Amino acid sequence: MQTIEIDILNPKVLSILENLVDLELIRFKEKSKDDFLKLVNKIRNNSDIEINEDEIAYEVKAVRKSRNEGK
Repeated sequence: MQTIEIDILNPKVLSILENLVDLELIRFKEKSKDDFLKLVNKIRNNSDIEINEDEIAYEVKAVRKSRNEGK
């Protein structure tokens, strides 16, 4: 089985996709907000480095500064 993510540009395509579901050719899988948290926790568990809130804030400020300089 292959899983892909698609962006639907025209809402009319939903009826086509629903027909494919009825034919049991595809299925919809709902994503939950917990999926993101699971991913974050997985990344954290695989990291040897601990980062604190001050370090995160510093990185965010650095990225914002570099973006603003590019304008």
